[in-house]
Amino acid sequence: MLKPLHDNVILKKEKVEKETTTASGIILTDNSKNVPSYATVVAIGPDSKTDIHVNDKVVYKEYSGTKVNLEEEEYIIIEDEDILAVLD
Repeated sequence: MLKPLHDNVILKKEKVEKETTTASGIILTDNSKNVPSYATVVAIGPDSKTDIHVNDKVVYKEYSGTKVNLEEEEYIIIEDEDILAVLD
């Protein structure tokens, strides 16, 4: 398992269904699909000063972090300041 250092957080990417057509019937290509950046917190580094906990569902900055594939799962290592919100 991955163990984050410093103020890093490990997220497990949520699988979100991508829309293939709009409500008006326009077909979307892969480049035009906007997929929200949702993830679940798996581990928090010892220097993190945010108010997030393991198993929280969060929204993070779209192009931040480092993607890691481990045991057929996709994880993202991200700085805690790049987490934008916690979902209730």
